[in-house]
Amino acid sequence: MKKPELLLPAGSLVKLKTALLYGADAVYAGTPDMSLRTQSAFTADDLSEGISWTHLQGKKIYLTLNLYIHDEEAQKLPQFVDTLRALKPDGVLVADPGVFYYLKENAPELNRFVSTQANICSAESVRFWQSMGAKLCVLGREVTFAETSRIRRQCPDVMLEMFIHGAMCMSYSGRCLISNFLADRSANKGKCAHCCRWHYKLHLRLKDGSVKAIEINEQNKDAFEFLVEEDFRPGEFYEVVEDEHGGYFFNSKDLCLMPRLNEILPIGMDSLKVEGRNKTEYYAGTAARAYRQAIDDWFENPDQWDYQKYMPDLYTLQNRGYCLGFHDGKLTNLSQNYEYTRTLGNWLFAGSIVCWEGNDAIFEVRNYINGGEFIDFLIPNTLECLRLVLDSFEDAQSGEITPRVSAGQGKKIRIRPNQWSRPIEEVKRLLPQYALARKPQILTGENKRLYDSKTAEFADLIQKV
Repeated sequence: MKKPELLLPAGSLVKLKTALLYGADAVYAGTPDMSLRTQSAFTADDLSEGISWTHLQGKKIYLTLNLYIHDEEAQKLPQFVDTLRALKPDGVLVADPGVFYYLKENAPELNRFVSTQANICSAESVRFWQSMGAKLCVLGREVTFAETSRIRRQCPDVMLEMFIHGAMCMSYSGRCLISNFLADRSANKGKCAHCCRWHYKLHLRLKDGSVKAIEINEQNKDAFEFLVEEDFRPGEFYEVVEDEHGGYFFNSKDLCLMPRLNEILPIGMDSLKVEGRNKTEYYAGTAARAYRQAIDDWFENPDQWDYQKYMPDLYTLQNRGYCLGFHDGKLTNLSQNYEYTRTLGNWLFAGSIVCWEGNDAIFEVRNYINGGEFIDFLIPNTLECLRLVLDSFEDAQSGEITPRVSAGQGKKIRIRPNQWSRPIEEVKRLLPQYALARKPQILTGENKRLYDSKTAEFADLIQKV
């Protein structure tokens, strides 16, 4: 049985190197001038360095050209493809049939992969793209596990990829037009305004034509509920929840298939993909570490494998609550987060080691840290951490000593050899450049209630199904 590739997002050069350090077999990336992912932090020079770095690690990198083009973008195709040919990635992710054909005719040496943007949901679609010369097809997030298994059996001689973790789209995997309509920002070009996560307020239109907001307050919030019924599902009522901020009708929870990894691994998928090109290197590294360990452990001893060993790391990531997506079948109300749109987690990204100067670690701060507060460094190739407590902080450039340090403008501190609890040779071996650190976040009040309720909902969902 083959071990699938673990594929992580690389929204910048640092994220690329971090994902590889923590166990990714491959990464995928794009630039604004190639994939029209406007939030990408990559330049062409960065990509060239990233590709060289990735290949030196014996791993792979894929680049995206997965927008659906209009005539304006079509005119830029020759330039895009010339850049791709010069960079020599291990594959190019494409969705538009016209772009796919252009690559086939003008850059036949490049491996052509079909992006999730193409919404492949059947064996028939896979066979079509395979006949056109596709080396790999990414299945849509909307495909269930039963369908994935059937597609794998019916298409044994083409590489298949599926999503296992990350944000879910309430519409069809990046093809949503709500953002275009409400904010004039195209999801197809990576500029989605995430209107599905906005809060909306209920209003009443009175007989005189005036519109009044419905006031939800302490006196009436428990007196009634708002329910929606759809014509073709009579008797099925969906609660519309609204608080003093509004309601979140379309806000999906995040996908997490860690509890179903023991079902996925035996069917022989070629690549398991984590979403999150615009998220931090802490997200990329932590997700890579957890899934890397989980995959390796299952192949070593599947009978003793337990997903609960890896969930604590995934819960340190900021999330909207986890769900299983379409894995077990159609979505239910348990896949939506009607209470809030912000992400919550019980840990924060503290920073990372940007380099070693002799035996001094140069640590870039990404969150405030108080003297006497501990931070945990994530050790690659394991789920273990190395804990560090600093009573004061030395600025890496000026040498100024402070009792507290805050993030901002590339703020870096110097950690001396005598501040670690282990011999410095061991620390340098365990924590190379790009090693990540996190700090606990104490959730209180409403945030704690929301986080605990979403965690409990996910645990209940896994057991029920």
